Amino acid sequence: EVQLVESGGGLVQAGGSLRLSCAASGFTFDDYAIGWFRQAPGKEREGVLCISSSDSSTYYIDDVKGRFTASRDNAKNTAFLQMNSLKPEDTAVYYCAATNKGNNAAKIRDPCREDGMHYWGKGTLVTVSS
Repeated sequence: EVQLVESGGGLVQAGGSLRLSCAASGFTFDDYAIGWFRQAPGKEREGVLCISSSDSSTYYIDDVKGRFTASRDNAKNTAFLQMNSLKPEDTAVYYCAATNKGNNAAKIRDPCREDGMHYWGKGTLVTVSS
């Protein structure tokens, strides 16, 4: 059974940091790029960034570059989203997703969208207070 399980969400003050984890099972993690998406209250889900499978190249969808950093530990089948300098507008449910496209820097951009993902987690809530 394929599973993606996010953790690490919570309540943080503006300016603070959180590190989200995405634990994967049921598929060959090394072969999959990981996307991070978020859905704010009353809004549609949007992409944040994607990290490629083979060279950990990151493609940023949203304007979080400089504040958010993606990483992955293929030995532990886990991806991470480090979020710094958090703002109230970052409040959302954060989802990780996986696609078997996008294995390097040249290929990560195209599948880095909702309909490019094959597997999804259930999300973790991040609340940033002002």
